[in-house]
Amino acid sequence: MKDTRSIDPASLQMLKVARDEGLETAWDRYLAQQPQCGFGELGLCCRNCNMGPCRIDPFGDGPQKGVCGATGDIIVARNLLRMIAAGAAAHSDHGRDIVETLRGVAAGEIRDYTIKDESKLMALAREFGLSTEGETVQVIAKKLAEAALEEFGTRKGYLQGINRVPVKRKEIWEKLGITPRGIDREVVEAMHRTHFGVDNDPANLILHGLRCSLSDGWGGSLLATEFSDVLFGTPRPVRGRSNLGVLSKEAVNILVHGHEPVLSEMLVAAAKDLDLISAARAKGASGINLVGMCCTGNEILMRHGVPVAGNFLQQELAIITGALEAVVVDVQCIMPALGQLAACYHTKFISTSPKAKFPGALHIPLDEHNALETARKIILQAIENYPNRDQNRVYIPEETAEYVAGFSVEALLNALGGTLDPLIEAVKNKKIRGIAALVGCNNPKVTQDHSHVNLAKALIARNVLVVETGCAAIASAKAGLLLPEAAELAGAGLAEVCRALGVPPVLHMGSCVDISRILTVAAALAGALGVDIADLPVAGAAPEWMSEKAVSIGAYVVASGIFTVLGTVPPVLGSSVVADLLTGQAKDLVGGYFAVETDPFKAAELIIAHIDARRAALGI
Repeated sequence: MKDTRSIDPASLQMLKVARDEGLETAWDRYLAQQPQCGFGELGLCCRNCNMGPCRIDPFGDGPQKGVCGATGDIIVARNLLRMIAAGAAAHSDHGRDIVETLRGVAAGEIRDYTIKDESKLMALAREFGLSTEGETVQVIAKKLAEAALEEFGTRKGYLQGINRVPVKRKEIWEKLGITPRGIDREVVEAMHRTHFGVDNDPANLILHGLRCSLSDGWGGSLLATEFSDVLFGTPRPVRGRSNLGVLSKEAVNILVHGHEPVLSEMLVAAAKDLDLISAARAKGASGINLVGMCCTGNEILMRHGVPVAGNFLQQELAIITGALEAVVVDVQCIMPALGQLAACYHTKFISTSPKAKFPGALHIPLDEHNALETARKIILQAIENYPNRDQNRVYIPEETAEYVAGFSVEALLNALGGTLDPLIEAVKNKKIRGIAALVGCNNPKVTQDHSHVNLAKALIARNVLVVETGCAAIASAKAGLLLPEAAELAGAGLAEVCRALGVPPVLHMGSCVDISRILTVAAALAGALGVDIADLPVAGAAPEWMSEKAVSIGAYVVASGIFTVLGTVPPVLGSSVVADLLTGQAKDLVGGYFAVETDPFKAAELIIAHIDARRAALGI
């Protein structure tokens, strides 16, 4: 019987090993939950006070109101807003940590990091209206960091990032009252509105959800991306390898997993330390092999070409290879199951963030003031652990694939000769039909990577340029779609453009937080054409999403005017009011709207139809 849990052969091999070893993975836990709570799937559960938990019967035979009188529409809207707030908080707190690190570097308190992109620092300072004349880089960096920290609780009434947005888009937000005022303010207000006895208007709740998400997309996430570039360097195209085959049978294997590059940057530096390499060899290893997972993997692969071992659903499978001396994590998308699973092997599970401790983990807190020393300490733990590896239990799939990653906005402009004009011309002359952004997670509810890969293939075959971030980008890397040679799979027009520029038909633009890069390009294209973002032949998709961050992302993409297809069903179907607002009325309100389509080939048709309609409206 065919195993439909993944299309990735490396994952399927490791799932067989897990079964033979009697080990549990996310797929097993998903099956154990069947049937999942139908009330929860529809969003009809409420635990917002202690009179409950309440649930609304979707079939009309049971309760139609909670104890307080809340209807299904109210409960679904409140739950969705809370998901958006959590997702916006996660990405924006990531951004805050990066800004705080820059401030520490500028003040001379943090010495292991340096400012790698001074030109971007200056550009951001000018964007914030800061004086740079006659000032040192350190002084400018300190001013910029302090100005950016103001964005979290800003008193000026709007976020600096919305100045990148076309005037028509800002007018729409202003009319609807959803212009984001401050990152923390919108998250706090979301939690206040959803507290017992506050906002009970489903439409009003959803509108604030859009505002809260915009504070993420044009605020916290934007700061995370831009300030990471300042500190660690703006990505440029780089080649590397992907999938579980990047693990080594001879070297000390260290997997870094999570999201914030503050830790992973230092691990990359420490892994090159000659004394540590000698220590590894003294233990019988050939050296140190650092690999990435999920978005931390994306951060270091696009800046350093560090191999990426896989995406979200491969984190357990990497441990089951038996070849990992250490799994090092910071925050987000880390399964609590990893500690218990690592204990079945010699693998050390090391947590580093005070915000994220895990059962069974060895906690080595990252001290930004002595970050390199912390990284050395972590790598030494892995080196000392190497002799404990049981070579008889090591099984590393051979599957690897090359990729080209690192298409930041600056790298994209460089490929185009410095301006967006060639891209605009290619769209006008129909060589490029449109642009689609594919983003998001894996989800054991669907076959791993199937929707990511097949949606990307279906779109490029129809001359749609695909841009990707996060686990979607890693899925395409494993499938060989992030190579210039993949132009063979593209339509004639897109293939011609890709060959002329030497780029793949699927562009890796970074981690999940880097969707702000895609927004920046969309805003610049709209500005160049004198139209709103909603008028562009562009679309978004999250084929295998699962996290609250993805809910916030989807909301700010739609609120920015972009049609977005979801590949797993969101918990809103218990309310026809909320579902209609998101999939219908939103189009008239903000220009963007959602569709839900679990079949990637049908999703491609929806995207093509939308792109063609936008082209017709523009007269191209």
